[in-house]
Amino acid sequence: MRTRTNKKVWKKAVLWLVGIAAAAAIGMCVNIGKRGYDMYREAITEMSLEDKVNEIRSKEHYTVFADLPETYVDAVLSVEDHRFYGHIGIDPIAIARAVINDLKAGAFVEGGSTITQQLAKNLYFTQEKKMERKVAEVFMAFALEHKYSKNEILELYVNTIYFGNGYYCIKDASEGYFGKAPEDMTDYESTMLAGIPNAPSKYAPTVNPVLAARRQEQVVERLVECGMFTERRARETLAAEN
Repeated sequence: MRTRTNKKVWKKAVLWLVGIAAAAAIGMCVNIGKRGYDMYREAITEMSLEDKVNEIRSKEHYTVFADLPETYVDAVLSVEDHRFYGHIGIDPIAIARAVINDLKAGAFVEGGSTITQQLAKNLYFTQEKKMERKVAEVFMAFALEHKYSKNEILELYVNTIYFGNGYYCIKDASEGYFGKAPEDMTDYESTMLAGIPNAPSKYAPTVNPVLAARRQEQVVERLVECGMFTERRARETLAAEN
């Protein structure tokens, strides 16, 4: 009799503790969400999204989407956000995968951020890995998707990412690394450039040619996996430098 009573008490205690933990988790999520939204509102109050975008577009070396080589666009999408044209600013599949990998590693090893989220971060936020900053980034990504087309978002993205060597837009990078305008880049140059922003200090060809070449191979492999390159074209692209 006492054993049964003890089991009932234990079961109630466990359910009570689970309920407390769930309530605490929900409360924490709500709190983080509110702080993230406040961070987003503060950012656009200091400078509206329209003003921020106009500021980027007014830069001397700004490159429009029409001047981006198709291969470069495909390469960027394949390694950064291959569902870009199908999502609303966030990619639940990528986020779920990132959460699982982060939990396995016990640290932030994968972000799951879309190109739109990365643009939001480049325009307004720091690289600091805090949950409220990620929430603010999501609100900003939704705002970007509401106000601008996919091509405009991608155009803004390649004009605000860092390519190493002090190059903060695609035109500076293409001219600096290859001595030519973005629209004149070859498949070899496009795939090389697409891989650099993942880790500019490692993959810039002037810093470490070997790592840059390995990263380029990963980009070309992703193009094949995404059906954008044939195996033959992949081989020809990687051999083009020679």
